Amino acid sequence: MGYKRGSFFGCKFYFYKGGQPKDAQFMAVSLEDQATGISYVLLPDEKMKEYNSLDPDDFVGKKPEDIALKFGNEDLIEEMVSLAAINAICQHVMKTTHLKVESSTNSMDLLSISKGDKIGMVGLFSGLINPIRKAGAELIVIEKNELLIQKNPHLPITMNTAELSTCNKILCTSTTILNNSLDEILSHCSPEALVAIVGPTAGYFPDPLFARGVDIVGGRIVTDGKKLMQLLNQNKHWGDTTQRTCFQKYLYTGMF
Repeated sequence: MGYKRGSFFGCKFYFYKGGQPKDAQFMAVSLEDQATGISYVLLPDEKMKEYNSLDPDDFVGKKPEDIALKFGNEDLIEEMVSLAAINAICQHVMKTTHLKVESSTNSMDLLSISKGDKIGMVGLFSGLINPIRKAGAELIVIEKNELLIQKNPHLPITMNTAELSTCNKILCTSTTILNNSLDEILSHCSPEALVAIVGPTAGYFPDPLFARGVDIVGGRIVTDGKKLMQLLNQNKHWGDTTQRTCFQKYLYTGMF
């Protein structure tokens, strides 16, 4: 199970100072069988030179599990690449074992947001603000990006994760896995709260998250790795090359 030559990264190594534009926010790893994993380009400007120096050919022939095992070492570049490798490996296993993955269920619908709920939103999901408000629910947004906080003074937005302790439903971006903030976030969640982690980078098996108290994991698996890599290289929308997934803790029986 090695990397396919010439298809390790999907963003042509181009780094944008001040934050990646929407169509250049992700990179990907593709294996020989075209099982492909996505990761978010979550890097500060000072990492630009190191990011731009990455060469896909340096990874050809290496074992993806060796790359994956570097996750958690606090090196931002290696974290990014290793998460993509983890996703690719998991999707290789899903593919070869013919695992049936739930794709018709929307993880947001499982939250059943209604009047009286207090929603903790970790990471700003702009498109969900109005639906939550229309449902009559109270909202608190946890955001680490100070620029987003400044741009949205009309929102109940804070950097204080302790605010989550009063929420009965938590919607959390999957990038918290990448920026190592998930443990802190979960430490502030009530044991009775319904916790959902969602985002394109959640393309892995949910077992570790369920063990930590997460109830729902909604992500994406890649259905056409070759096409996705082409679109990433062209900075074009790639959503149609993926399929939504939704793992629910109470229904999940394990990987095998």
